[in-house]
Amino acid sequence: MTTSANLAQLLPTGTVLVYQALAPSFTNHGECTDAASDLYLTIVLVAVLTVSCVFLSFTDSIVIDEEVYYGLATPQRLNLINFPGKEEEDRIKRALEERRLQLLDFVHAFFTALVFLTIAFSDVGLQRCFFGPNPSHNTGELLKNLPLGMAVLSSVVFTIFPTNRKGIGHTDSSPTSQPPAVHHDSHDNASRAA
Repeated sequence: MTTSANLAQLLPTGTVLVYQALAPSFTNHGECTDAASDLYLTIVLVAVLTVSCVFLSFTDSIVIDEEVYYGLATPQRLNLINFPGKEEEDRIKRALEERRLQLLDFVHAFFTALVFLTIAFSDVGLQRCFFGPNPSHNTGELLKNLPLGMAVLSSVVFTIFPTNRKGIGHTDSSPTSQPPAVHHDSHDNASRAA
């Protein structure tokens, strides 16, 4: 269950919803050949949403004192966007440094963008826009089989290399920074027992 939840978290569902809402209008329902502007708008739409997939892969959220804060991972640490003050960040400095940018984040960003591009190119309107109403046999076979192949490959990568990064919009009720545990020595326990 944890792996499935992690996989669902990594898939670009929000970006895909934005694409599905805008694509029919931008591609003119697959009739891009009538106006070059439709083709250019479609290219810009796919490019911007692909960049957003990559960018969102580097975002994270952290729970501090039952409040959710969002940030962008950098090579040094997680830079919080909506944290109230810099002086308060010092007490959670270690937690922020642990959530710094790592090589795995780039792998996940690449495959997230690849999943989005696969879904976008499986859209009939985009296919007709870029490849015409009658693509060649090889192109048609590629467009038909690519989504399944990329889904399997991405699922394998996301399952083998899981991440604990939670992007912007992810709400988590489990606290990231726990207060230090109170330790009692055996003398205190013995005096309480007496």
